Amino acid sequence: APRAPALLGAAPRCCPPSFSTSGARSAKNRRLARKRALTERQLTRYFVDHRKVRVIGGQGGGGGHSFHSEPRKEFGGPDGGNGGDGGHVIFKADRQIKSLSSILPFYQGFHGERGGRKNCYGANGAYMYVKVPVGTLVKEDGKIVADFTQHGEEYVAAYGGAGGKGNRFFLSNENRAPTFFTPGEPGQDRVLHLELKTTAHAGLVGFPNAGKSSLLRAISNAKPAVAAYPFTTLNPHVGIVRYEDYEQVAVADIPGLIRGAHQNRGLGIAFLRHIERCRFLLYVLDLAESQPWIQLQDLKYELEQYKKGLSKIPCVVIGNKIDLPQSRINLPLLREQVDDRVIALSALTGDNLEELFLHLRELYDSYVKREQSQGKNPLKW
Repeated sequence: APRAPALLGAAPRCCPPSFSTSGARSAKNRRLARKRALTERQLTRYFVDHRKVRVIGGQGGGGGHSFHSEPRKEFGGPDGGNGGDGGHVIFKADRQIKSLSSILPFYQGFHGERGGRKNCYGANGAYMYVKVPVGTLVKEDGKIVADFTQHGEEYVAAYGGAGGKGNRFFLSNENRAPTFFTPGEPGQDRVLHLELKTTAHAGLVGFPNAGKSSLLRAISNAKPAVAAYPFTTLNPHVGIVRYEDYEQVAVADIPGLIRGAHQNRGLGIAFLRHIERCRFLLYVLDLAESQPWIQLQDLKYELEQYKKGLSKIPCVVIGNKIDLPQSRINLPLLREQVDDRVIALSALTGDNLEELFLHLRELYDSYVKREQSQGKNPLKW
């Protein structure tokens, strides 16, 4: 049969490659290449900082009920072993987990096994580990019962029930052939509230559209959504600033606050709590706005009203959008009105980012020395 004519502009056929590209590593690389960055609205569905969880420990295994039997031993006596204990439900902090979205609303520990013959004890139920992000608070009836601040910390959320006693346990001189045994006890039943507070070294604090997300993209590996039109970030983002000596400084982009945030206006208290865990703050001001020092006063007022002393922690003032003409006029006025150090830069063009890198490292080194002098372990990323 005659061959079909080649399509116009079709690429010429080439010989197959001499090596295989269908391996596991190549397939993984292709999957990663197809991944797309999540938009801010899509990310809202994945980032969860509140979760109500019911946890029940595993039930203990029942005691065994049997009597020893073998040839020429007519009265062997009871030999029912005890049941195994139920497994605990344990929360464990993991730095790889960044949200409470993977936490299920219900967990139950594994049950213990029933006691067997020949005085064999039942196996204990295995522990169930639930990974939670570092910075998670566990509350019960409004009271804090656990606070995860370090990687690897554990908290027993629900204890497993004790195993029942077999009839061998009740053997005595008065009762040489006990026939009764006890069932396993039920596990602990609790309803807990998990609350995530982002743990980072530095927190970017500012009003909406001040350029916090653009700044975080410029100084770290984080990719929060940015656009050429005004909008506000809906979720906290954490970026890592890496230095040549392998030290890493975590910087959190806190969603924009508004006046009255301490009264739960706007995003309000839902994101003010993420600032509590920051070791120092970076106030990001829009220099293009008139009287930018008013922004700083309002931001510190909101933090102080939310938690007394929060506005007193070490900080630096960042005057963003220095590339705009109005910003160059407002910069000397801002420095006259503000006692804190002011760093003028442009997150869009990258102007003067070096000064921010150097001062950020100074704040980090001061924090590490302060923690070590108090016998504490500084937060490491």
